[in-house]
Amino acid sequence: MSGKVKDFLTKYTMVLALVIVFALFSFLTDGRLLYAQNMSNLLLQNGYVLVLACGMLLCILTGGNIDLSVGSVNCLVGCVAAVLVVNYGFNPILTIVLCLIVGILVGVWQGYWIGYMRIPPFITTLAGMFIFRGIGRVIVGGKTVAMQNNLFLDAFTAYVNIPGLDDNVKYSAIIVGVIAAVYVIFNTVNSRRNKAKKGYRQNSATADFGKAFIIAAVILWYCYQLSQYKGIPVMMIWVVAVCLIYNFITSKTAFGRYFYAVGGNEKATKLSGIDTNKIYFVAYTNMGLLAGLAGLLCLARIGSVNGNSGTSFEMDAIGSCFIGGASAYGGVGTVGGVVIGALLLGVINMGMSIMGIGDSWQYIVKGGVLLVAVVFDVISNRKSN
Repeated sequence: MSGKVKDFLTKYTMVLALVIVFALFSFLTDGRLLYAQNMSNLLLQNGYVLVLACGMLLCILTGGNIDLSVGSVNCLVGCVAAVLVVNYGFNPILTIVLCLIVGILVGVWQGYWIGYMRIPPFITTLAGMFIFRGIGRVIVGGKTVAMQNNLFLDAFTAYVNIPGLDDNVKYSAIIVGVIAAVYVIFNTVNSRRNKAKKGYRQNSATADFGKAFIIAAVILWYCYQLSQYKGIPVMMIWVVAVCLIYNFITSKTAFGRYFYAVGGNEKATKLSGIDTNKIYFVAYTNMGLLAGLAGLLCLARIGSVNGNSGTSFEMDAIGSCFIGGASAYGGVGTVGGVVIGALLLGVINMGMSIMGIGDSWQYIVKGGVLLVAVVFDVISNRKSN
């Protein structure tokens, strides 16, 4: 096998796995996986995973560290939002802002202990997992609180509907897909031009444009599927915005590169003048913010919350990161990889659900996929060393 083929397989292993799994379940479900409603639900059901995984990625980049409390923070914020709106009649928009602040405060609390007091992240967030879930249960008093405020629900679960344009077919989804596809191709052209001007080494034009056209085609197909159902969900806007923001931070900013540097070699990073304590602090404060947002998304999606909400959500986020190529040793990982990992888990969940396979087997399969991804990472690191 040539070196180029090996490099390609190594770089795009999880992308190929996603394509194979998607094709497999499309066949096993007699095409039901491809129904427009299921394609729309694929994103809605995994929106919280993508949001949590973007935050978890920053934690993992700092050295393979994880946050075990995100499911409990998700529960806490959902409980706070439901009680404020339902029991006390708070304005839904003000409640959303307050709940995001609650998430930030939780992150500041944990970030302080981890970043400045150097308490191990595993211990700090394990304690947080118990503390914040307990507080959430106290807030709702062991009951299930249903969220029925339309303004709150519409802020996360409504669909884009332009009168005169989105009557039968949701043409706004197709328009957005065309714009996004054109942007992908334009960005590839612009990137290659800039690299050529600066004399940087780059991939062949065939590889770059082939990748761009495939991504553009997938976007167009997915947006067409959305147009055949209810159009673009507002939750998709939230999720895509988060992914784009964190992709920009990690790939285009110097501050984003600090997380990679800390995970690669913390001592060298500190000697170069970077405040590594601050990097840890920001990573976990940010995780609190995104856990809070995920809690609001889940509350709106499910329509209710109780003391058990958010259970095992941290595992979905961690699994998405590692399956998507984040290294268990830190310093390696991308938002694009996280998206692939989350979608792979989402397709597995949806495909097995459509086939009527129980949760127990879904856990077994997801665990197996995660183990294979981490083993692949470990073996790759051994070979490189």
